[in-house]
Amino acid sequence: MEIADLLTPRGVIAQLRVSNKKQVLQEIARRAAGLTGVAERRIYDALAERERLGSTGIGRGVAIPHGKLVELPRLVALFARLERPIPFGAVDDRPVDLVFGLLAPADAGAEHLRALARVSRLLRDGPICQKLRGTDNADALYALLTDRTESHAA
Repeated sequence: MEIADLLTPRGVIAQLRVSNKKQVLQEIARRAAGLTGVAERRIYDALAERERLGSTGIGRGVAIPHGKLVELPRLVALFARLERPIPFGAVDDRPVDLVFGLLAPADAGAEHLRALARVSRLLRDGPICQKLRGTDNADALYALLTDRTESHAA
């Protein structure tokens, strides 16, 4: 599974201006609703419910909020580079500025886990994150995230 199988150029937000976790989840839900046709509130509720179980901030300025929705026919991803880092309750207590949202069909079990693992491996790569933080151009961000020459195979 490649990131390009999950993420489209329309799913990249280059300069998201938010001040807290709730706003991040709301904006991801808003954008995802436009991509999927699923109600924004349903998407937000799925993401918020997962966050209540524990923060999806994996450390080093990265968060991977995710949720499952019965209405989705396939996995869908969004990526946001925040204008400024925000508190997210991450495992290392550092603020987050790179957010990769992942939405999966309710019955996506192993496929959902493989996608989460793939995204996590990509965003644990220091040089990739440095490049992502170094541009505020959506096309450049998409290219960095979907570059198949990187060695991040699932």
